[in-house]
Amino acid sequence: MSAMPPLKAVIAFESAMRHASFSTAAEELGVTPGAVGQQVRKLEDWLGVALFLRQTRQIVPTPEAMTYMAQIQPALSEIVHASRRMRERRHNAVRLSMPPSFAAKWFAPRMADFLQHHPGIALSLSTSTTLVDFEHEGIDLAVRHFGGDDSRLAVQLLHADEARAYCTPAYARKWKLKGPDDLQSATLLHNTLHPHWAAWLARYSGLSARRIQSVAGIQFDQSLMAIDAAVRGQGVVLTSPILVENEVSGGLLVEPFGKGLPLPNGYYLVHPRAAPLHDGAAALSQWFLAQRQRAP
Repeated sequence: MSAMPPLKAVIAFESAMRHASFSTAAEELGVTPGAVGQQVRKLEDWLGVALFLRQTRQIVPTPEAMTYMAQIQPALSEIVHASRRMRERRHNAVRLSMPPSFAAKWFAPRMADFLQHHPGIALSLSTSTTLVDFEHEGIDLAVRHFGGDDSRLAVQLLHADEARAYCTPAYARKWKLKGPDDLQSATLLHNTLHPHWAAWLARYSGLSARRIQSVAGIQFDQSLMAIDAAVRGQGVVLTSPILVENEVSGGLLVEPFGKGLPLPNGYYLVHPRAAPLHDGAAALSQWFLAQRQRAP
């Protein structure tokens, strides 16, 4: 028997463990579930232990599988990182991830500036509200909206965040929005990124908690939709100033009260602390930090 385990079988096992499913592993690897099962059996034969208990529509890893996974995963991760770094050095490609609202409202208007100054870099942008998995998604850099605390990451603050109220000039006139108390007759546009209307009104208005809860509102799962609703005159949105820069500068939205609620989260540029940035990613990181210094 070869001293080297069947590597194709090891890869199939790792994927099956990560997804807890032969079917999902098969989708990731581009093969059939039966092929994944065959590879896992091949590895079981080589190791001489059972790795999964096969049940109806379910696989359950054995204690031996858990131990083996913990031992091989760091090595497999290093292979992925080393291979990706080698490939990206050759092609000068950079993979970037950020929240959809930040991508559309802050990054998109500035992206041409980066590409103009770095024409040789192939930039790939993905957007998601979930935290990126650097190890398995091959992301070089990410912008995260969080508190900035993660010992696994190198973290640079791009923008501290605060929640401010915005609406169209016509909406402010229609509902006579002179002070925060006037919002009791308005429609509040809530979004999951900045769900802080109750805290904002508790700090700046004289409304009781019961009255605050009774104010009419619409819930959105994305900031982009809430901001668009405000631009269309459907209510008052509470959001980050950097997400409405263009709307405010173009006169589409105004801030009727001038009161911001400081938030513990901010927009941070992050990457794995253990993996140094290749040249293209380092150039993008430096560009982000330069943009931060230009911000008012």
